[in-house]
Amino acid sequence: MPAAAVALTMPAGAAARQRSGRVDDTLLVRRAQLGDAAAFEDLVRNYDRTVLRLAMHLTGSPDDAQDIYQEAFLRAFRNINSFRFECSFYTWIYRITTNLCLDHLRKNQLRNRDMVTERHTEGEEESLLDRVPDQRAAASPERTLISRQLRERILAALARLSPRERMVFELKHYQGMKLQTVAVILNTTENTIKNTLFRATHKLRLDLAEVR
Repeated sequence: MPAAAVALTMPAGAAARQRSGRVDDTLLVRRAQLGDAAAFEDLVRNYDRTVLRLAMHLTGSPDDAQDIYQEAFLRAFRNINSFRFECSFYTWIYRITTNLCLDHLRKNQLRNRDMVTERHTEGEEESLLDRVPDQRAAASPERTLISRQLRERILAALARLSPRERMVFELKHYQGMKLQTVAVILNTTENTIKNTLFRATHKLRLDLAEVR
């Protein structure tokens, strides 16, 4: 299957199909393992928005996120026959994506700290926190500026976390996952995830202690 077949655009109905029944995913995986390319494309459509959104939030770069998105599904396609149904396809594709994001963050941590803040300041791309509603934004230009500065402080604080701390914080608080699910995705114990989340939260609180 050529790379172009996997690099699908995000269809309008993809969101409604995300996290469809795991039984359906299982059937699609089994068909894909038998060489049914259409079944694998259905899996891509089920999770393309989720994977791309996660990559975008963690890298802060549309180009890097797109690269990770394509590589994640290419790896899934190449290794689909090794999938043993020990977890859901959803967990498996998230694991592939988070590993790629971790590698990216570790290699580009210092560069990303500057780039994420700069992109947010210029307003070129949706930032990690743009989906958090701002109840004060319409009140006055001054409060809009304060809101922007606050988001920039939070983004900078997130960038100072280690890649793994940021990953755990993202999966728990922005993806809304249970700690047990995060542990499965990151292939570790729930207690380890709790400790990592505690460290991340503690660092953020110290970094943002003066923010009110």
